[in-house]
Formats: sequence, C-alpha cells, structure tokens
Amino acid sequence: MTGLTAYAGLLRTASFKEGDSVFVSGAAGAVGSQVGQIAKLKGASRVIGSAGSDEKVKLLVEEYGFDAAFNYKNGPVSRQLREAAPDGVDVYFDNVGGDHLEAAIGSLNEHGRIAICGMISVYNSTEPVPGPKNLGRLIQTRGRIEGFLVGDHYDLQPQFVQEVGAWVASGALKYRETVVEGIENNLEAFLGQLRGDNTGKMIVKL
Repeated sequence: MTGLTAYAGLLRTASFKEGDSVFVSGAAGAVGSQVGQIAKLKGASRVIGSAGSDEKVKLLVEEYGFDAAFNYKNGPVSRQLREAAPDGVDVYFDNVGGDHLEAAIGSLNEHGRIAICGMISVYNSTEPVPGPKNLGRLIQTRGRIEGFLVGDHYDLQPQFVQEVGAWVASGALKYRETVVEGIENNLEAFLGQLRGDNTGKMIVKL
C-alpha cells in the first residue's frame, strides 16, 4: 500500500514528468523514501528530501540516491529548502504539512504541483493550526495543491506491480523496515511512528 501511495501520488496526483525537480518531506518514511527513488528512476532533474535526523539525511543521499537532503531540526525549513533547491521545485510531495508546506509554496516554480499525502506535523495539535501564510503565491505560480487517498487509485495496481516489482527485484529500488516485536507493543510502535522513530515502514511482528 505504501508503495502504491508513493507511485500514484507522484505520477498521477502530482503529474510528475521527466526533468521535474522534486521535494519530499518525511522522506525517510515508508512512503517518502519510495517517492524520491521513483522520481529519480523516472528522470527527475533533482530530488530533495527532509528528515528528522542527520542519520536519516545520510541514508537519503547515500543509499536512496537523493541529490540533497536536510535535517528540518537544524534550521528553518524555508532556508534549508532554498539552499538545497536554488532553482525551485516543480513537485512537492507532502507528508508533513505545517512549515514544510509553506516552504514548498515559497519555492514552487511556475505551474508547480503539490500532492498532499499526510500532515503528520499537525496530527497531535490540540488547537486549530493556521494555514500557510503564503497561499497567495499560488496565483503567481499558477500552482496546484491536491490531496489524495491511495484507495482512489487501485486501478494503477497492475502497472505498479509490473514496473516497481522489476525495480525491487533488480535492487534499483531500496526500502527499510522498522520492526517492533510483540502485539503488546503496538501502541508504542504507533506513537513511535508519530515521533519519527521509524526508518521506512513501521511493522509490529506478532
């Protein structure tokens, strides 16, 4: 499911095309890590990822082949994104929301596309969260924001299995899993995922 989410969100919702510059937030997670690699395999000009630790940043660049990555805890996301993508971004795949979404809008190129997959930064908010302050920039860029759910895109499953299955079999597409032992630890595993403790898919092993 996470692989198809990445595939459908990037290729259909974000209308990715060869030569696009792509920014992925939550890029070391189960979906984000696949988005970045699929973008590279499909001919992206540049792929940038954000993650919550220096270790994850290293993983994105050295193992997953991202062109650049940054630790969002090391400074303002908008500044770090501008440094990583000085020519802007054509596609933003959003798993985080909040300051990441605002930064992406600020760096969006003309006719840029934003696919909203998740907004983990606001899931635990107890008060209403203000939206991006720079939405007006979408008028200037003629940008587009669209949310999606993988359940709307199961028609892509055969194509996904054929294309992505070959990449997995050849080793061109890599993935990680974080395994927690025991059903009694399922709550802690879920909370750990919200904290960003996992690299790749969080799995509870019975």
